[in-house]
Amino acid sequence: MTVTRVAVARTRELTGATVARVRAASRADGAAESGLTHLLWVNAVHMAGDAMIAVSLAGTLFFAAASDAQRGNVALYLLVTMAPFALVAPVIGPLLDRLQRGRRWALGAAALGRAVLALVMAAHYDDLVLYPAALGVLVLSKAHNVLRAAVVPRVLPAAMSLTSANARLSVFGLVTAGVFGGIGAGIAWLFEFPPLLWATSAVFLVAAVLAVRLPRHVDVPTGEQPADVLSTGPVPAPGRRRRPVNPHVVLALRANAALRGLGGFLTIFSAFLVQATVEGGWEATLALGAIAGAAGAGSVLGTGIGSRLHSADPDRVVVWAAGAAAVVTVLAAVFFGLATAAVVAGVSAVANALGKVALDAIIQREVPEGLRASAFARSETVLQLAWVFGGAVGIALPPIGWLGFAVAAALLVLAVGLLLWTPRRRRWAPVDPAAPTVPGSPAVPVAAGPDAPTVPEAPRP
Repeated sequence: MTVTRVAVARTRELTGATVARVRAASRADGAAESGLTHLLWVNAVHMAGDAMIAVSLAGTLFFAAASDAQRGNVALYLLVTMAPFALVAPVIGPLLDRLQRGRRWALGAAALGRAVLALVMAAHYDDLVLYPAALGVLVLSKAHNVLRAAVVPRVLPAAMSLTSANARLSVFGLVTAGVFGGIGAGIAWLFEFPPLLWATSAVFLVAAVLAVRLPRHVDVPTGEQPADVLSTGPVPAPGRRRRPVNPHVVLALRANAALRGLGGFLTIFSAFLVQATVEGGWEATLALGAIAGAAGAGSVLGTGIGSRLHSADPDRVVVWAAGAAAVVTVLAAVFFGLATAAVVAGVSAVANALGKVALDAIIQREVPEGLRASAFARSETVLQLAWVFGGAVGIALPPIGWLGFAVAAALLVLAVGLLLWTPRRRRWAPVDPAAPTVPGSPAVPVAAGPDAPTVPEAPRP
């Protein structure tokens, strides 16, 4: 009895100390006062629900499609998993630019919709109604990610950079996803999938309540302007109201898109490959779990390293990350094996995290404040679509290891080569809408950097 009491007391002490440290980390650097702490927990609960949904879809949709290996099932799985990303770009992006108010309510509505759809999935996990419900869950998940990306600049503390804020969001989200993913797997193993989806619905309800309780200044309009993150022209194209961003942002986004595409390819292709080559349910689960675990550990490691690279040039970090991913993918194509696939997953996750941290730093450095929220959300949309492309390549290819990694390596080397071949341009920043202009002078961007030409002063009266 004495040993039991001591063990219980020690467990309570350690748990209390852990909770205190987590709360202190979430509130540090003025995050509590600005509202970033609240958004951090909204995102953490959202990613916890995402992990539980992933467990349920893995057991109901994915493994059924992979084991049958029928074109109809694979096409249906492609529709359910890829359509959300394709819907995000043309619908959520333009809507977000117009949605200056009500973003916390939009976040809450997305979480509430996912809670309802999780209950629908629980009631129809063995019939065709599961597919549209799963499609809706994934669409709302991507809508949440884009909305969150637009909200972050509004709750950014004065003493913190976008890089640090996003790194903190990623670390907390990855930890909660790992914990709740394990809990979800245990629930599915003990009680099957309907109870898991009931618990997932409860998690999303908590996320909805937390979202609508975000600070009110999240919904205050700040005169944001729509940004164009795909073109590098110094002025907006005729007939378009989007303002171009600095070419450094565009090139960094392209590098991150290549990395995100590799991540999508590895996620889909590795799962099909394991199901096709590894016999036995538990052996396949362990092999796939090793690849997923390497990717998760790489994401945490890369985010932690990136958040501490304060003196590194983010432009070089992006290129080096893409280059490292290309090299390790080429090696995996030559020396293929499930162990090398896990290594590629880990290195790719580290490169993805480093590239995203560097992209955030470049956006904060190069994009004016009035365009930053739109540029941040638009870049997230582009990255999600890049994941789609990589996943589509993974589904289209036959489950032959060396062939799949050879195609992925060729595409990634081509992308990195195009990045290195792109001629270096001057750092042009778009005109700040709030900046005063000299009467009678054209509104043209002004070059930034030490080699920028000087602007002559306006003649004094």
